[in-house]
Amino acid sequence: MKKIAFVTGSSRGIGRAVACRLAREGYAVAIHYLQAEDCARSLLDRLLGEGRQAAVVQADVADREAVTAAIRRAEEALGGPVSLLVNNAGIAEQHLFQDIPPAFWRRIFAVNVDGAYHTIQAVLPGMLHEKRGCIVNISSIWGQRGASCEAAYSATKGAVIAYTKALAKELGPSNIRVNCVAPGVID
Repeated sequence: MKKIAFVTGSSRGIGRAVACRLAREGYAVAIHYLQAEDCARSLLDRLLGEGRQAAVVQADVADREAVTAAIRRAEEALGGPVSLLVNNAGIAEQHLFQDIPPAFWRRIFAVNVDGAYHTIQAVLPGMLHEKRGCIVNISSIWGQRGASCEAAYSATKGAVIAYTKALAKELGPSNIRVNCVAPGVID
């Protein structure tokens, strides 16, 4: 099976670093972005210039249909099913709990929790068919410990940790590894 990685939120930050590393490790990489097209395209140019295989796809991870379409476009461009999914896309804002706007509460769950749900469900048929694959969910130390003025973010990242544990048990017998990384502050 060809090594194809789909990294959400890979135009900048942690996702960009992960995409670069995976490309160096021999993966064809789908560079995903929501708004930072210029950053995604610059990474694409860099990877192609290094002789790597890569493609750029845009989608709001909170939109199930957009995610499914983006993954299909990536698979077509890269020549096979996704074998490694890295759920990195996420948002955060600081608010006192009593000041969290309802629209933000819904949006942060839609991106940080539902986004990973959408991408996992989109790649899972291919992984189950191949009886192999890897899913890495990026959480946060705040998902383990909580953070003052970041209750919404902490709640979403705690949810990611919980369903990662459940999916690891559910998908392990199909030779699909599911892991979670919970970094602290990153330069």
